[in-house]
Amino acid sequence: MDLSFLPAVNATLNAGAAVCLVVGRHLVRRGRVAAHRRTMLGAFALSSLFLVLYVVHKASRGFVNTPFHAEGAAKAAYLVLLFSHVTLAMTIPPLAIALVTLGLRGRLAAHRRLARVAWPLWIYVSVTGVLVYLLLYHLNPPA
Repeated sequence: MDLSFLPAVNATLNAGAAVCLVVGRHLVRRGRVAAHRRTMLGAFALSSLFLVLYVVHKASRGFVNTPFHAEGAAKAAYLVLLFSHVTLAMTIPPLAIALVTLGLRGRLAAHRRLARVAWPLWIYVSVTGVLVYLLLYHLNPPA
């Protein structure tokens, strides 16, 4: 089965999660807690679906990476971006699960403390996920 459409779907899911994260933060700062909860659960759902489809796509390709063909400074910049994205992306699932758990259990002080660290990481990973997609699938020079 051809799953070559999944990178575009995954980039869309990452973009959607980023939008939810920004909107959710805005909502809670305005005191709209119920709307914040729904929006952040949406971000969690989009990121979770992304993770499942990312693994499906990788497995379908035998875990072979798509090479970035640029050279010099462009290649170095891409690798720094990719390294930071992948490294921080590994922290997001446990952080997101902890945030959702704390929020739904009403442990709001702990939720807020963790969100101060987790939100910037989650938004970075979501945005850089879209950037990596654009670089690999739309701006990648020919081999």
